[in-house]
Amino acid sequence: MGQEDLHDSIRQLAKALKPGDFDATLSSITAAAVEVLPDVHYASITVKHADESIATVAPTHDLVLDLDARQYELKEGPCYDAATNTAHVISPDLAADDRFPEYGPYVVSKGIQAQAGLRLFDAPSSQGALNLYSHSIGAFEDFSTVAALFAHQSAIAIAYAREISDLNDALRTRSTIGQAVGIIMERYELNDERAFAFLTRLSQHRNVKLRLIAAEIVDDVERRRNG
Repeated sequence: MGQEDLHDSIRQLAKALKPGDFDATLSSITAAAVEVLPDVHYASITVKHADESIATVAPTHDLVLDLDARQYELKEGPCYDAATNTAHVISPDLAADDRFPEYGPYVVSKGIQAQAGLRLFDAPSSQGALNLYSHSIGAFEDFSTVAALFAHQSAIAIAYAREISDLNDALRTRSTIGQAVGIIMERYELNDERAFAFLTRLSQHRNVKLRLIAAEIVDDVERRRNG
């Protein structure tokens, strides 16, 4: 595939990654990486959370779960480095890469000869990197421009997915609070203003967020109905 053809494919990828479910967006990115990028046989995404825990999401093959876990255990490898330290880490020949003295021999023994880690997002609660694995020695040598373009467009898709997720959460919260206010109005014969004030005071008294108090009230009513 020529460079211009590849750029066209990635532009098509950007159109295909429509705003939607966050997990589905991550899965579409790893699937597209295998389909669109040259010499990529497997892909996954590493997410480092605010509590320093690290997890793999959207793997395209079970093998990468093992390889990712090995990197987290050793704190060594392209995907670990990309998620925790460096924006992009490329290793065209893992067997000869002295940056990974323990991980390199392990991954080569599994048939992977080259690997790349590309930072996808930095959020207050998490960081994420795309992990690309290849059976081919020398893969990713001339990868920098294409990798940056792919990572940029994937990051846009992730940002859209986060916005949609936040919007959906806000709508669900608003709906739940509205239901709770309605329940309190009926239960205590209050108007909507007084019912909302009651809910607010209950939240403050218990030092629990308003949305959680509302959810408790709604869940209690549903349990009583179903019980």
